[in-house]
Amino acid sequence: MSCWPTGIFGMVTVANRQKGRHLVRWAIPAAIVLLLLPATGGFAGPQVTTRVKESVLENGLRVLLLEEHKAPVVTVHVWYQVGARNEQPGATGLSHFLEHMMFKGTSKLGPGQFSKTVQKNGGRDNAFTSDDYTGYFETFASDRVELALELEADRMRGLLLEPKEVESEKKVVMEERRLRTDDDPVSALQEAMGAAAFQVHPYRQPVIGWMSDLQGLTREDLVRHYNTYYVPNNAVLIVVGDFNSGELLPKIRHHFGGIPRGQEPPRVRAVEPVQRGERRLVLRKEAELPFVYMGYHVPDLKHPDNFALEVLAYILSGGKSARIYKSLVYEKQLALFAGGGYDRESIDPNLFYFYASVMPGKTAGEIEQALTAEIERLKSEPVPDRELEKAKNQIEAGFLLGQDSVFNLARQLAEYEIVAGWRVWEAYVPGVRAVKAEDLRRVAKDYLAPDSRTVAVLIPTKTER
Repeated sequence: MSCWPTGIFGMVTVANRQKGRHLVRWAIPAAIVLLLLPATGGFAGPQVTTRVKESVLENGLRVLLLEEHKAPVVTVHVWYQVGARNEQPGATGLSHFLEHMMFKGTSKLGPGQFSKTVQKNGGRDNAFTSDDYTGYFETFASDRVELALELEADRMRGLLLEPKEVESEKKVVMEERRLRTDDDPVSALQEAMGAAAFQVHPYRQPVIGWMSDLQGLTREDLVRHYNTYYVPNNAVLIVVGDFNSGELLPKIRHHFGGIPRGQEPPRVRAVEPVQRGERRLVLRKEAELPFVYMGYHVPDLKHPDNFALEVLAYILSGGKSARIYKSLVYEKQLALFAGGGYDRESIDPNLFYFYASVMPGKTAGEIEQALTAEIERLKSEPVPDRELEKAKNQIEAGFLLGQDSVFNLARQLAEYEIVAGWRVWEAYVPGVRAVKAEDLRRVAKDYLAPDSRTVAVLIPTKTER
């Protein structure tokens, strides 16, 4: 059970996101995959999406089925449209806490028995929480698919939330926060930057929650959250693998159809105001070296500029050959490592961010100046055709590699469905392919502007003995 590593489809970056929104991004060795691409520049997206069978049960549960018969394996995902985005100040961390509690007993299974049952049947399971969603999955041999349905339906309708288990797991979550954020200076800096960049929208809240909020969360809070958001009409069920859709859909109806539809969960109405000037913050914390984070406000997945921003992110920060790493680490030797990314897979507008660990003997100011120089170069100099084409090819290759397993296919379908609707998946590679050098200059000027920037600097303090 953890915050989710996302982003295997779409942009390829190397950023470690500690807020839970994107815990890790995968750098893809795209050169090999390019050999597999059709000469016309086609991709697997439409071929996959045309095979997706979509249904909606009477209780509102959305069902997406995709048959893949390459191996006798099946993965079952149940994602709920609820995350840190849906939490109120003073009760942050509820979604992540409830994710933990989903393994702590139902009317049929005792604490810990869910995962034991999965393992006994040769499967694997886990869960994850982000700003926008909470997801659960099991992967089995295909003859165990109905067991996964039974297990997920059971905890959708019958979670117990025993007081003893709630108090015990609260300590686990608080310790998780201490280890991952409070005791990690870079994670703490990223968290502080998010809280400064967003003043109104709940994206300012960490997925794991503020420690003071975690201390005050109660069983009643969890029950209310569960009853509000863990209803079939706020969920999507995805099954990908070796099965027959005509035979599986009646089984899905059998296990999930009797779960009552809930009231429609409250909508998030918060809209982040336009930032009218640079924001800066300093975090003084015990650490070895200074660290710099910079974030700019950018649109969400549904905005047409998302494709150009995706390509821009790859050119700037898509691995060790990208501009930022090359400039700050190899050429100027200012940073031990550097990169960035684009929070594309979010329901609401999010951040385009950069980060760098300061080389001993160098300063955070030098890092900031060098990062800004690379951004400004994009605004004034067109990206060469060769560099642009390479970026597009590698993004396309990453997209294809993101479809290399039933698990990844299910994840992609689920994330797109929650964020913007799964059919948007079809537009990804054509949209990236259509990006021109002038588009990159335009979005760099429009979004990577000083007045939209939040700069966070970690200043190390001496270790107390």
